[in-house]
Amino acid sequence: MQTLAVSDVAQVVLMSRELDRAEPELRAFIDGMDEDEQAELVALMWVGRGSFEPEDFEEAVLTALAEATTPCADYLLGSPHLAEHLENGLDALGYSALEEEDDLM
Repeated sequence: MQTLAVSDVAQVVLMSRELDRAEPELRAFIDGMDEDEQAELVALMWVGRGSFEPEDFEEAVLTALAEATTPCADYLLGSPHLAEHLENGLDALGYSALEEEDDLM
């Protein structure tokens, strides 16, 4: 990941687990990211659900940029198991969100 911070992913994970109460904040958080950060977030989710291999992360980012047709927050919030896919994606890329999540709680 080049522009997206693990702490930002952890924030998205935590808010997506509390979607009933945190959806507006989560949408605003994602909307506040730049285009590259949003593409990395989508790519990370794709890696976590097995659509791309970890070594193909950069290709996934380019695909996310090229195929973005709906607002990123709409796309991500419409994806079942978003939190798990993001955590799995981080793990696959050698990162851990657990410490970051603990710091945010």
